Amino acid sequence: MKLMNQSRREFLRTAATLSAVGPAGAGFALNLAGIGAAAAQTAQNDYKALVCLFMFGGNDYANTVLAHDVPSWSRYLAARDIQPDPVALNHPDPAVPLRALGTGQTMAPPRAVAIAPNTVQSGRLFSLHPNLAVANPAVTTGPALGRSMKSVFDEGRLAIAANVGPLIAATTKAQYNARSVPLPPRLFSHNDQQSTWMAFGPEGAATGWGGRLGDLFAATNADPVFTSISLAGNQVWLNGQRVFQYQIGTGGPVQIAGLNSPIFGSSGASAVLRPLTMDGSAHLVEREIAKVTKRSDEARTVMNAVVNGTALGQLAAGRPGTGIASQLAAVAQIIAGRGTTGAKRQVFFVSMGGFDNHDLLNTGHGNLMRQLGDALEWFDRALANLGGVDMRANVTTFTASDFGRTLTSNGDGSDHGWGGHHFVMGGAVRGKDVYGRFPEIGSSGNGYSNPDDVGQGRLLPGMAVDQYAAALGRWFGASDTDLMTVMPNLKNFGSSATQALGPASFMA
Repeated sequence: MKLMNQSRREFLRTAATLSAVGPAGAGFALNLAGIGAAAAQTAQNDYKALVCLFMFGGNDYANTVLAHDVPSWSRYLAARDIQPDPVALNHPDPAVPLRALGTGQTMAPPRAVAIAPNTVQSGRLFSLHPNLAVANPAVTTGPALGRSMKSVFDEGRLAIAANVGPLIAATTKAQYNARSVPLPPRLFSHNDQQSTWMAFGPEGAATGWGGRLGDLFAATNADPVFTSISLAGNQVWLNGQRVFQYQIGTGGPVQIAGLNSPIFGSSGASAVLRPLTMDGSAHLVEREIAKVTKRSDEARTVMNAVVNGTALGQLAAGRPGTGIASQLAAVAQIIAGRGTTGAKRQVFFVSMGGFDNHDLLNTGHGNLMRQLGDALEWFDRALANLGGVDMRANVTTFTASDFGRTLTSNGDGSDHGWGGHHFVMGGAVRGKDVYGRFPEIGSSGNGYSNPDDVGQGRLLPGMAVDQYAAALGRWFGASDTDLMTVMPNLKNFGSSATQALGPASFMA
């Protein structure tokens, strides 16, 4: 980490930057034009947003996207159809009989739902968790009736990125076993792998790749504070070298207590507090704190106008009543208010929790898949008519998680894994397809050596997070030179960004 220069100029620059920190972060005038090649371009008259949907706890890959060709399905069942509490789904083909119930189970696990990718991968067949393919129950009338997340896939705006996970360099199973290449530190640890996904380093990393992408384009925004926005608290993914995250709740920005509302019922006290906290002072530190506070309050005023001025009423009846849907609704409102904020490039962070399914996998994970599928389908529909404009080609939403989980059952759940499958959604996505080599799972029982399984069905990633991120960053507008800087391990997958992207070809 660079030691801070304690000169007055450096202090003022740092204080101005910090005006963006916190729930009511504020604008700052900082020229970022020299940070990267992308920022040196003329100001764009277009708009693009990246939305990271993080599934905290480690999403169970094996029940999210399944291969159901005969060899794959038999290995899946061998690992998961274990009494007394099987965690396997049923085969998507209704002609295949339902399996025996586990102890205490009163109904059979649901059937997976087959999908038809454009690119057939070695004759393999694929399916989704059924709750990603069942229509949103909140939609009872209108043209969206009967739609699901699978509908977005079928319409070509949703792709599957297979077996994504953190790697430092391309790694084979033999290299992993021999520890002959560098590996991500503290694999299978929640906090460290969350940080590795977001920042390419274990817990304690200071900047994330979303924030570093924001650094490149913040100067193209009228107010750089609205470049990097979290609906899910403080997240390292959004922090850059210059850009700090603006945190907001689903109900709007969090205000500084007492500045705009009575204190203990007294409006007079609030009137006294405002000049005390926001007027200038002869003291250098006090003067800068006052500037930060004033800018924070000004940013709150702007964002209040944005979130309260966007009409999503035409979609309210069909919006799921879940936390993730509320977060995405706030994102939609902020995107719709881009004229007010003057934003050209924005990165957003939303999240779901509860994915650490060591037990009760079929019920707990199934409920989460229902929430995920309904929220993504709703968001796609909201973006299709955002203030009368179809913004789907301007917004790309992608999923991330701590890690995948084990294929093998621990009784009625799964344990911490490594690689996992993820979704990328948007009008610029080459949808209706599976990208990256879909992994082989389990064992054939006849001496078969699985190159993708490092133990218990933990997947050795076939697509590095750097590659996944670089494909998104290139669409966002980053140059190949910038990609190699923002994703520090990308150079280990090829001498150029184009070579390094490898299996990550899901963006148009």
